Amino acid sequence: MLLHSNILGEGKPFVILHGFLGMSDNWKTLGRQFSAQGFEVHLVDQRNHGRSFHSDAFDYELMVSDLKLYCQEKGLDDIVLLGHSMGGKTAMLFAALYPEMVSKLIVADIAPRFYPIHHDAILEGLSVLDFNQITSRKIADETLSEYVSEFGIRQFLLKNLYWVEKGRLGLRVNLEALKEHVSEVGEALAIHLKFEGDTMFLRGDRSEYISTNDEAQIKMQFPKAKIKTVANAGHWLHAENPTEFYGFVIDFIT
Repeated sequence: MLLHSNILGEGKPFVILHGFLGMSDNWKTLGRQFSAQGFEVHLVDQRNHGRSFHSDAFDYELMVSDLKLYCQEKGLDDIVLLGHSMGGKTAMLFAALYPEMVSKLIVADIAPRFYPIHHDAILEGLSVLDFNQITSRKIADETLSEYVSEFGIRQFLLKNLYWVEKGRLGLRVNLEALKEHVSEVGEALAIHLKFEGDTMFLRGDRSEYISTNDEAQIKMQFPKAKIKTVANAGHWLHAENPTEFYGFVIDFIT
């Protein structure tokens, strides 16, 4: 099955992959800005996210094969590839396996190393949303706030709400499959895999996802990698400081 996408503009293909529990819609504003600079921007929903298909199977190899099929179907063979968090892991693996298809790689706030499971509270909070009882975004937010204290993270998560039918809300993510396979999200990029092409890693200055300890491994697996820090930003650096994030990316890809 083919991944769902939103395609903006014309020009050199530029594929953007969202993070865990995110969706392509999170990238619309930046996508429009990139497309205005002469790029055909593909905002892609990964499996079990957004408007893409649901599947009981979920790991990075599958997400890479989904992306390969998508590129083949759309005739994309020389792409700029940007991935955030989980999408960054998909992007790293894709670039390492199909280097001839990637002209430039941008990885947002994730390193190639292993990460322990840390989404428990979020998944538990989403699991208790009972849409027989919850009839508005406000009530969903109040319920979720007992599990996720940060307002910004709740707003991000509640973008998954949609009207399944008149008067009935649901979640776009395949929550059961993601809970079952959440350990896959933290999996490391196999240490023998490398991408020798132009690469930029972006990290938020308030995020702990890429530390100075990660730099040696990044340089080993991505020898041409530049590592840049986005100011006043945590893990959702593209949302927290979109201006600086955009500036770093556009300088790198033009």
